Amino acid sequence: MKPLIPAACVALFSLPALAVPGSEPQPAWGIALGARYADIPYATEVDQVMDITPLMFFHTERFYLHGLEAGVHLWNEEAHQATLFSRYRFFDIPPEFQNAIREDSFDTGLRYRYIPRPNEFLDAEILSDGSGRSYGHFRYGFYHQEGALEIRPTLQIDWRSEQFNSRYYGLNLVDADADVGGSAGVELRYHVWRNLYLLGNAHLSVLSNELKDLPTLDSRYNVETFIGFGFFPEPSSRGEPWSSDSLEGHYVRVAHGWATESNMGDILSGNWVEDPYGNQLTSLFWGLPLTNELFGLPLDLYFSPGLVYHHSSAVQDPTYEGVLAVKAFYNFSWPIRWRIGVAEGLSYVKDITYIEQIEMDRKGYQPSNLMNYLDVSFGANLGDLFGVRSLDPLWLGYSLHHRSSIFETASQFGRIKGGSNYNSVYLQWHF
Repeated sequence: MKPLIPAACVALFSLPALAVPGSEPQPAWGIALGARYADIPYATEVDQVMDITPLMFFHTERFYLHGLEAGVHLWNEEAHQATLFSRYRFFDIPPEFQNAIREDSFDTGLRYRYIPRPNEFLDAEILSDGSGRSYGHFRYGFYHQEGALEIRPTLQIDWRSEQFNSRYYGLNLVDADADVGGSAGVELRYHVWRNLYLLGNAHLSVLSNELKDLPTLDSRYNVETFIGFGFFPEPSSRGEPWSSDSLEGHYVRVAHGWATESNMGDILSGNWVEDPYGNQLTSLFWGLPLTNELFGLPLDLYFSPGLVYHHSSAVQDPTYEGVLAVKAFYNFSWPIRWRIGVAEGLSYVKDITYIEQIEMDRKGYQPSNLMNYLDVSFGANLGDLFGVRSLDPLWLGYSLHHRSSIFETASQFGRIKGGSNYNSVYLQWHF
């Protein structure tokens, strides 16, 4: 049996699956879910770790959200592109330690891309973690489509600084030199039917000779794979980035909510209890229309960023929460117009709220600022309700504001179970 490295020392730099958008035309929107598998090259009893990973995609001419990377194009011409971006970096260690060791992060980088021919690209990028430890990549990739199958192979040279290697490969136990390694990967996307796609990714990285003899490492090779499914525009409508005039019907939603210690199942069944301290939130969401059809069904789909203010109370100071989500609405009339909505996304809270902290304390977890986000809503059209046509753009309803962690299956959410819930009343204006 392999000896177990002390948990406080273990960390691994790893490239996330589906991280880097290519030069080929990107779908304007998408949402996906899959399983990510990554090797652990240390002397541990566990050789591999798995994460359930939700992904969102939203592409405009200047801004993009592509899986676990978001960026702004500072310069964007036919053959040249400069991008400021942030990319999520996993720390792959045995699952039993992932709640206690929370060093995964969004690293910031700058990338120059040269596009010599359509669907082919050369990247040079430099990144830094939150403490200024730098690393970079030089990447070649191309895109090819064969029927319903899309293929994007990449070859990459990886440079890592001395400070980066000493922390993430020497584990602060031994000093490590700067090094140059290599990696190769392939990303696959297969169109199944209408908006449904299968996704796959495989990535192999090799450390240089400067690192292979470190006593902290068991292997210089690291394999990472991803397999999942996603919903994207149909092939016939892909290739154009999202623009503000592509569809009518933006909305702004204002909501006010009250915390509850009950779980999501009890709340939706009407069996919930009030928070005795009366913790509350107020949220503002903007809905950017993506499509009004999914799988041929009349579903309105929106990209929905939001800002949430958690009010102070006897047990907590005020704090803020940011949300990025994709929300779908189903509309029906009986006898007035109603709409049911479901959103999936990411939520980051600046300080852990009381209602979430007591849930983590009961279960013995360290809380996570980054969590999965769900929103379930039910609303009525005020124009129909009062018979006043000037109120047609307004909807009044109930929504459930929910942060969760996918049942201990995601290291990016702290590998915990539980979260927080708020019952809220909202007013939504379409324009």
